[in-house]
Amino acid sequence: MITGLQEGDRFNVKCDPELAVELRERYTEVQPGYHMNKKMWNTVFMNGSLTHKQLLEMVDHSYDLVVKSLPKKTQAEITGLTE
Repeated sequence: MITGLQEGDRFNVKCDPELAVELRERYTEVQPGYHMNKKMWNTVFMNGSLTHKQLLEMVDHSYDLVVKSLPKKTQAEITGLTE
């Protein structure tokens, strides 16, 4: 997840490419990632239309994708720290 320090109204999340398109089609608050690879990143605007649960699901999905892209050793270290 990426967010600007003064841009508290939106954030970028990494996303499965098919899900990224689906979310953009379903929610006007979800747009192609600003200054990111638009295939795998979405910018999500927090204007009150999406629920807290929906926002957390997007953040969790992004976190999972990023962790899966790390070396196995790093993944194990992260998993060990969060358990």
